[in-house]
Amino acid sequence: MSTRAMGPATGWSWLARALNLGRGNPKAVIGAIAVVALLAVLPSVMQMILQPRLGGQPTALLTVAGLSTLASLIVFPLLIGGVLRVIDAVERGRPASVGGVFEPFRAGHGAGRLVGFGLLMTALYLLVFGTIVGSFGQDLPEWYMQLVQLTVDAGGKPVQPDDIPAPPPGLGMVMALGLLFGLFLGGAYAIGFGQVALGGRGVLAAIGDGLAGALKNLLPIVVMSALAIVALLALTLVVTLVGGVLMLVGGLVHPALGALLVAPVYLGMILLMYVVMFGVMYHMWRDICAEPVAPPPLPDHLVEL
Repeated sequence: MSTRAMGPATGWSWLARALNLGRGNPKAVIGAIAVVALLAVLPSVMQMILQPRLGGQPTALLTVAGLSTLASLIVFPLLIGGVLRVIDAVERGRPASVGGVFEPFRAGHGAGRLVGFGLLMTALYLLVFGTIVGSFGQDLPEWYMQLVQLTVDAGGKPVQPDDIPAPPPGLGMVMALGLLFGLFLGGAYAIGFGQVALGGRGVLAAIGDGLAGALKNLLPIVVMSALAIVALLALTLVVTLVGGVLMLVGGLVHPALGALLVAPVYLGMILLMYVVMFGVMYHMWRDICAEPVAPPPLPDHLVEL
């Protein structure tokens, strides 16, 4: 299946259309995305609950994090596939519901392909970034473990800047290459996942489509990412200011009231980020891989001409 190359301005279009996601059935789309956002928090909550019981041992903490990551690699590809199918149904005017997010969990709905794609792309991520670190930042893993141990020893207190070990040489190169390949592989993941979930492609074919599509569209992906970073900084600033005012006003009555007033603001921000993320994934796939959308019919007076 061939992939299309889009112009740089398409990066802005992906963001704009993502913000307008689910206009035909917002209950189904936003509800499905909210389910995924809620489930995505569970691994972190479990780690927070287990952390005090593990005595702050780095090995035990990394083991729990590893098990949580493994569970996520199995479950979340299915949820992402379900969300994309709900979005596609709404965008094409077909019936959809929040429960559609769990459709891939049922037999015969491509669960194996979704999980297989997620696992192979994760392996590709690890291979690429492992190669970058091994080539330009051999001392980075040891430095990172020192930071982890420093955080554990601090016991929740702020770490003093003088206690942070100096970063090893090569950190700048690793970050630059990591950003470039991260954008490329992120685009390949979005495009390829759409191919598996919506295009009916096999795992290897979808990975090939994703890599080819991302390579052809690296410029609009960079434009979209730059605009997304600027928008995220602006959103964070607004949410921080609004949250600070609500916390201050609510705190005059009781600290718990302040927290209660602030919580919907931050939860809304998180949900908006998920909506934009899935919206960009869907529209990126649709522009690059899906069949072109038929143009709307001409008005009657133009047809007569």
